[in-house]
Amino acid sequence: MNLSTNQVPLSRKKEIFPLSLLCLTVGAFAIGMTEFIIMGLLPNVANDLHVTIPQAGQLITSYALGVAVGAPVLTVLTHRIPQKKLLMLLMCIFIAGNAFSVVAPNYYLLIAARVLTAFAHGTFLGVGSLIAARLVRPERRASAVSMVLAGLTVSNIIGVPFGTFIGQQLGWRASFGAITVLGILSLIGIVRFIPEIRQDRPSSLSQEFRSLVNPQVLLVLLTGALACGSLFSVFTYITPMLMSISGFAEHSVTWILVLFGFGVTIGNIVGGKLADWKLMPSLMVNFAVLAVILILLTLTFPNPYLAVISVFCWGVAAFGVMPGIQIRIMNLSHEAPLLSATSSHSASNLGNAGGAYLGGLAITYTGLTSLPWLAAALAVLGLVGVMISYGVERKVTMNTRVSIHR
Repeated sequence: MNLSTNQVPLSRKKEIFPLSLLCLTVGAFAIGMTEFIIMGLLPNVANDLHVTIPQAGQLITSYALGVAVGAPVLTVLTHRIPQKKLLMLLMCIFIAGNAFSVVAPNYYLLIAARVLTAFAHGTFLGVGSLIAARLVRPERRASAVSMVLAGLTVSNIIGVPFGTFIGQQLGWRASFGAITVLGILSLIGIVRFIPEIRQDRPSSLSQEFRSLVNPQVLLVLLTGALACGSLFSVFTYITPMLMSISGFAEHSVTWILVLFGFGVTIGNIVGGKLADWKLMPSLMVNFAVLAVILILLTLTFPNPYLAVISVFCWGVAAFGVMPGIQIRIMNLSHEAPLLSATSSHSASNLGNAGGAYLGGLAITYTGLTSLPWLAAALAVLGLVGVMISYGVERKVTMNTRVSIHR
């Protein structure tokens, strides 16, 4: 991949690249808001549209399914569109979906608007990650990807609470209006600051599928799903855990979750830097640390002070693996990375749903205190996946060297 003939002098690239990455981060920030903001507005939406809370909860489920299905489908349909134009198209879909959410007159049309918005989610983050990696030096690729993904994490610290406040004060439709404005700002930034990226030889659909079904790529996708499953098996039920096990009042949980959000953001940034340094070793260490921290949660949660510290550390470790997973997928499918990169977000959302489901089963049969053990087991399975992937790669490398020497 090369920049188009409208290249900028090297002295100006330092000014333009951070700003272009920021445009992608703003887009990811808006996407994070639209995914999670509905959680804080469920009662408002349910009352306004005259549905039950469980029915309103389907707005979350439909979005997750839209991401899981939409990312690969939309990628297949648009894989020949130049990446900057594709990014602009995806943001237009995102803006349209949120604008339709503002005016949706009933429950079913709101679900349709949510699914439309979700279709842009995974493909935007996948394409955005590919572009971010090409805007920086090769040794800074993981850090660039983590900067884009930081938009998702920061949205949970700032965007979701602020958007929820707007929705509670001005009505839930106002929250989606604010997200629409953010989408427009991101689109303007993409048009103005993202450079044209020319593909010397656009990958065919068959190449994209071959990259996706590469056993190594499928293994890393599974590993990413396990990481997300580990996270959401606990995070989905973190409020009742902090209230019933640690003894916190409901209003205190909000601030603990904000602290968790800071941990997630720090982990995402540090994970990107570690992946730039030593990708596979850092992933293995991170998964191992994550499993240990989750096991320690069983000991620390009964103590309120230790619970707060461990929740923060858990956030750092949980998201420390995410940039490395994305870069690993991009490295393995470098000749045709688009479908694989976008499918990683489908796998992540399936992991989110699977983790929440398994967590619910664990609560039903063994109680809240068993959730950290479940999450630790999923993290250990993720560690095994990384170790297998690393071992296979080393074996192939050694065999190649032996054949060359022969």
